[in-house]
Amino acid sequence: MNTTPISTLNVTATTASDLSRSRQDQLQLDATTRWGAAGDRALVLGGGGSTGNAWLIGVIAGLFDAGLDVTSADLTVGTSAGSTAAAQIAGATPTELFAAILDAPAQQPSGPVGSGPRRAPGRPVVNQLERIKKIIASAEDVADMRRRLGAAALEMDSASDGSWSVQWLTTVAARLPSQHWPERRVLITAVDARTGEPAVFDRHSGVGLADAIAASCSSGLPYRIGDKRYLDGGYRANAENADLAAGYERVLVLSPFGGRSLQPQEWGMHLATQLDELRNGGSRVAAIYPESRSEHMFGPNGMDLSLRPPAARAGYEQGAALAGKLAEFWN
Repeated sequence: MNTTPISTLNVTATTASDLSRSRQDQLQLDATTRWGAAGDRALVLGGGGSTGNAWLIGVIAGLFDAGLDVTSADLTVGTSAGSTAAAQIAGATPTELFAAILDAPAQQPSGPVGSGPRRAPGRPVVNQLERIKKIIASAEDVADMRRRLGAAALEMDSASDGSWSVQWLTTVAARLPSQHWPERRVLITAVDARTGEPAVFDRHSGVGLADAIAASCSSGLPYRIGDKRYLDGGYRANAENADLAAGYERVLVLSPFGGRSLQPQEWGMHLATQLDELRNGGSRVAAIYPESRSEHMFGPNGMDLSLRPPAARAGYEQGAALAGKLAEFWN
């Protein structure tokens, strides 16, 4: 397998396979089994915090302004920050979304400014990363990891009065051009905090769009939907969950984290493994990662709002540069 990051694309051409037709509990269903026959083109938008969302919008806007519209994909998979982007591109043009990021009031860095272009992350982000690393190190596999993460999150939530979910929903809803699920196929990932089971929401799940995105972006405390609690969709498998695009002829993956994962390689959850599986299943795959000069804006600095405009611009430049190479693949 040869998946090269930065500004080069690797596309493997084969024929598409069909998805399973089985149906299960709609809130807990892994959507690879929900749909009947797969479609032509799938767009996978990975997680990556606030700067990751800005980069995703930038890439899509750069492609769009250069003549390549990927927002018309037959399927869009959104995880965490990518779930917000999935809803945003369904309700506004990429050009409008990109301009809104650049026109937003300037924000102060979330932490003290370090040497060079790097900024030190805020302590909550650092503490959370350390907590997740410890849980992963103690877990036997990805299912055990999800159960442990859920138990830890529920323990923190037990001391709260439940108001966080209400506040978070308000914040998330304000970011969306529309509160309604788009007619196109959009899948939003999450994890059931109590059982550790994967959850995938769509317009048929009986969950509102803003609720689904709030769950997918609930990195710390569990998000409440009715009597259920949900964790960030990045804990389902990885920050991209590209396996949900199985059976689609062409799959374009945008990964703010550059395909990196905190999970052990032997768990088989890394993006590279998922891309291999997609190709083995008959899909043509292309992946776009941030350029190395932009990497300081993601990961620990992903919640630094002052980095959103430069992250969006970096993505835009990549998208505009790659539009020509992607056109034959996508169209």
